[in-house]
Amino acid sequence: MKLVTRSQLGWPASAAPTQTSTKGVKVHYEGAPVSTKLLTDHDACIAEWKAIRKSHLANTKENYSDIAYNYGACPHGYLLEGRGIGKRTGANGNQPLNIAHYAIVGLIGSEGLTQPNDAMLGAIRDGIDLLRKHGAGTEIKGHRDGYATACPGGPLYTWVQKGAPRPGGTVTETTPAKPKYEPFPGAGWFTRGRKSKIVAAMHDRLVAVGCNHYQSSTNKDVIGSGDETSYEAWQRKCGYPGDWPPGKTTWDLLHVPNV
Repeated sequence: MKLVTRSQLGWPASAAPTQTSTKGVKVHYEGAPVSTKLLTDHDACIAEWKAIRKSHLANTKENYSDIAYNYGACPHGYLLEGRGIGKRTGANGNQPLNIAHYAIVGLIGSEGLTQPNDAMLGAIRDGIDLLRKHGAGTEIKGHRDGYATACPGGPLYTWVQKGAPRPGGTVTETTPAKPKYEPFPGAGWFTRGRKSKIVAAMHDRLVAVGCNHYQSSTNKDVIGSGDETSYEAWQRKCGYPGDWPPGKTTWDLLHVPNV
């Protein structure tokens, strides 16, 4: 299983209500046009997942506490954490239905990208198996089962009716996806004298963006005064006053590669 966690997405812990067991899992689709760009660009999948959460949180009528789904699945075979384990979904139509089943959405829609590939089906199955290990029962249903909707669309619903079989060639082991960039380690991590490959990667990125104030690169993997001066220059370049230590916003903008 290739899992992208909330932490890797830069999201805090879910504020959704606790739901430690259900009858099973309901499968969804987006029910709107989805770009075929997702097939060739995994970054577009991540952007799509973040946009779904943003739209849900902005929906004052429904008053979502978080993205509605427990997990999403993309055409590159990644399982994307939404509310996650032990959280009630907000996607099944009403509270009795939400209490009855967790929810996983495939990133396909009514137009554009409409057909789930084997990698996506494998990721949905990964999510079902993961939720079964943490309180979900054996039922696998479509959103339309019990609620008046076309969701999860014809192709996904046909697969669900067959019992959501795992496609050949997909794996089941849990392997969290390695993020492209180094996650923000927290302001308290940046103490003078700390030695780390992350510091060296930060050094190289500060050089690349034209904020190199180092006197020497002999010990570029150790935090020193040069790192502080350089990073403050980067903060100013981003429109901030320039005040060590790094903050999450400027760190994420620096794109320090994962080491």
